[in-house]
Amino acid sequence: MEQKTSYSFGIDGMSCASCVGRVEKALNAVSGVSSAEVNLAAESGRIEADTSLKAADVAAALDATGYPARTSTFRFAIENMTCASCVGRVEKALLAVPGVVAATVNLANEQATIEVLGADVAPETIAQAGTNAGYPTRVVDDGRAAEDTTARKTAESAHLRRMTLIAAVLTAPVFLMEMGGHAIPALHHWIMATLGQTTSWSIQFVLTTLVMVWPGRVFYQKGFPALFKGAPDMNALVAVGSGAAWAFSTVALFAPALLPEGTRVVYFEAAAVIVTLILLGRSLEARAKGRTGEAIRKLMTLQAKTARVERNGAFVELPVEDIVAGDVLQVRPGEKIPVDGVVTQGSSFVDESMITGEPVPVEKTTRAKIVGGTVNGTGALTFKATHVGRDTMLAQIIRMVEDAQGAKLPIHDLVNRITLWFVPAVMAVALLTFLSWLVFGPSPTLGYALVAAVAVLIIACPCAMGLATPTSIMVGTGRAAELGVLFRQGDALQSLHDVKTVALDKTGTLTEGRPELTDLIVSDGFESAAVLRSVAALEASSEHPIAQAIVRKARLEGLELPPVVDFQSITGYGISGRVDDKSVLVGADRLMTRESVALEDAKTTGDGLGQEGKTPLYVAIDGQLAAVIAVSDPIKQGTPEAIAALHELGLQVAMITGDNQGTADAIARRLGIDTVVAEVLPEGKVTAIEHLSQADGPVAFVGDGINDAPALARADVGIAIGTGTDVAIEAADVVLMSGDLAGVVNAINVSQRTMTNIRQNLFWAFSYNGLLIPVAAGVFYPLFGWLLSPALAAGAMALSSVFVLANALRLRWITPALRDHTKTETGQQALVPAAAQ
Repeated sequence: MEQKTSYSFGIDGMSCASCVGRVEKALNAVSGVSSAEVNLAAESGRIEADTSLKAADVAAALDATGYPARTSTFRFAIENMTCASCVGRVEKALLAVPGVVAATVNLANEQATIEVLGADVAPETIAQAGTNAGYPTRVVDDGRAAEDTTARKTAESAHLRRMTLIAAVLTAPVFLMEMGGHAIPALHHWIMATLGQTTSWSIQFVLTTLVMVWPGRVFYQKGFPALFKGAPDMNALVAVGSGAAWAFSTVALFAPALLPEGTRVVYFEAAAVIVTLILLGRSLEARAKGRTGEAIRKLMTLQAKTARVERNGAFVELPVEDIVAGDVLQVRPGEKIPVDGVVTQGSSFVDESMITGEPVPVEKTTRAKIVGGTVNGTGALTFKATHVGRDTMLAQIIRMVEDAQGAKLPIHDLVNRITLWFVPAVMAVALLTFLSWLVFGPSPTLGYALVAAVAVLIIACPCAMGLATPTSIMVGTGRAAELGVLFRQGDALQSLHDVKTVALDKTGTLTEGRPELTDLIVSDGFESAAVLRSVAALEASSEHPIAQAIVRKARLEGLELPPVVDFQSITGYGISGRVDDKSVLVGADRLMTRESVALEDAKTTGDGLGQEGKTPLYVAIDGQLAAVIAVSDPIKQGTPEAIAALHELGLQVAMITGDNQGTADAIARRLGIDTVVAEVLPEGKVTAIEHLSQADGPVAFVGDGINDAPALARADVGIAIGTGTDVAIEAADVVLMSGDLAGVVNAINVSQRTMTNIRQNLFWAFSYNGLLIPVAAGVFYPLFGWLLSPALAAGAMALSSVFVLANALRLRWITPALRDHTKTETGQQALVPAAAQ
């Protein structure tokens, strides 16, 4: 009887019995599912299935019906991966675990991100599958992952340096005795006269054997088991290549009669140099890999380690891990705030530049929200913890960066598919090379055949292929985080590169998001401060946003507001009252007409302000026109510069807004926006994006409000202003930590630079193998006499990986395409404290 397995998982989006029917129908249609039950009240589903079921098929079927399954995500540390073929095998092993929907393995940070169906799949089961495949796997805690990886990489790099040094010391005499003798005849004659050939070869045998069984043993401990399992990797190539050179040389030394006449030569120096150079390459790789995670480590330094927490009526010092929501904490002057919370006592100014990029400390008093990782000023605060551990804003930011760094771009899938069969193909080419030289090669054919086959095995190690994409992603997304740009979805890094149109919401994105008094034009005989004082006194009684803007301006000017008598709100017209014993009217032009106040030239002034997208109001004092004032939602500082920069990048710029057409057109004229879609509801924004996408190609939408969430989700790339709502941020692919549109330009710049870097790496990696494998095989020997020695092949292979890593690390120095107008006074961007630089 075939074994059955059951899966339970949440399902989103169901609202009625017909939804249940559609979901059950979709689930029953999935290959391998024998029965499906859907519970509307619990918003969950349960299926019985045989072992042929692929969880990815279940998730895809539910996505297609519009009722996505809820999945769980785990992160694992993977050891012993050395090349792209290892990545393919690990992914294959992890995907074979029942219930796993997706597996993304990153060679650069040696981690895997696994998405599973529901919560029935234990992470320990997944870890065991990776370990059984030959790659020790363990679950990592998000909060400690970066620190653990850093410590492991530091230890690994130090160990590799020691092993490389030992190998180099042992290899140097072998290389000098053999290759030095060929290069310098006098040295060769001296060795023959003093030591003799047999003694020289015996010394080389001992030293080379030591190299292989001590610093080089890792290649044989991992390579031969992988070969015997039928899944050869880079270690197998090195093990077979250097082992063949050593074995041939050992036979030539101790049992020469077994070899054909004229083939008694040794290649001990090739075996020793191969091991030494590849160890050197790995040492350099480990050092470079450690630098790719710099952004995460900088973010980790922002977290406090301990906190003063109230326990039994007294404040005691505890590790930050022991804090729970609801705890009362104290933070002293100059200390880091340990977790997110709400102030219950005290007042202080808090430096929040690591979150907002704003250089000016923010005043915090009772009921103010504070964020973990920010730095308290000179005051003392007592606060109640609201979000701790994984739920703090800083932890979420770190998680976003980690997820983006571990992402697999569409371009990487092709690389993995190629490299999965690449190593077996190389071994086949090496065998063909060996046989071809035996049949067609010059004498001594066996020696030539061995040299060429070993060179092919060594030159073709696919390390550079495996590192080409993930290292660029890690460094690029890390640098983006330093610039205040968070890629929530890793594939947005590639999608953003292909965008043709950037569509922008107006309110809160192009503009500040709240009205401000922008113009006050007084008539002859009136003084601006006195007029503003009277108008603000009247408007103080209103909660309308325009009224608040006028009052806010008066308070900024330091004006004292006098009392108001006989206040009256005139619906549809404006307001009136007596201020300082004078009659004051404030409202639209129709109020002035109704009250017989002559507007004359002021009407032309007001109409001009209206054409600029502002709301004009008129002020009359004692029946005489005193001023024209205008209120508008002002355009953010830096917005014109950002729009111009987007045009320079060759992008179309559109504005999609629910505001009226006249205001939208006025702003578009001022900013040079190409396309305007106004007076639309949230659903209309989605339709507008679809039309733009059909007309011009992929669209990025930038927004900040709840009403922008559908558009952010529908766009090819959704970019949320980080100062906006949580709903908008959750729906987006990219989050800008500050409200400045310079972040959009910087995000696109990072995307373009990173994709260019990936293409450079892939071109180098594939060209390197494509060009040098034929050289190593001896294809050009009949024409030019070219034959690559195994030692040179090992050096070239190591150089290839180091080149790819060094090229990716150049992304660490990406400069902002446009300066964020909310950066700190020292030039430090959000998220990265000056001390961490």
